[in-house]
Amino acid sequence: MVADISKSRFVSRFGGIYENSPWVAEQAWDQGLDGSNVLALIDPMRWIVDHSGRDRKLTLLRAHPDLAGKLAVSGELTAASASEQAGAGLDQCSPEEFAAFQDLNETYKDRFRFPFILAVKGHDRMSILASFRERIGNAAGTEFQTALEQVHRIARFRLETLATEQK
Repeated sequence: MVADISKSRFVSRFGGIYENSPWVAEQAWDQGLDGSNVLALIDPMRWIVDHSGRDRKLTLLRAHPDLAGKLAVSGELTAASASEQAGAGLDQCSPEEFAAFQDLNETYKDRFRFPFILAVKGHDRMSILASFRERIGNAAGTEFQTALEQVHRIARFRLETLATEQK
């Protein structure tokens, strides 16, 4: 287990739980968490995000990549995002599916000013496209909250994966 861990090691290990947002892990460490119980980080990290300001939450949402987007094609996703998207088959899109994702990504970002976020574990390309099409009609406030909930689900899945790897 983790004992007497430095802040830099803690942030190195847990800084990617919330996509490209190491500030969440930094604040968790500042609260005295040491990572010895990975699953015990779920609620405190969520609390940190939920109690941050709207601008910080928006920055967190914007730190997420497009699903089946240009970063995926160019191989520039974080390792966690690449694995998650591949697990849902997004790396195997047909040209038509890829075009649908590109169109929906652009429409969604134009409407909400952040990328569409879905915890893709348990989804396939068709269910992701269906969720995209369903949520694109949401009111802005509703979609902001829905996207944050999806971010929290992604964080939970990532922590659960780390906990499994730790055993």
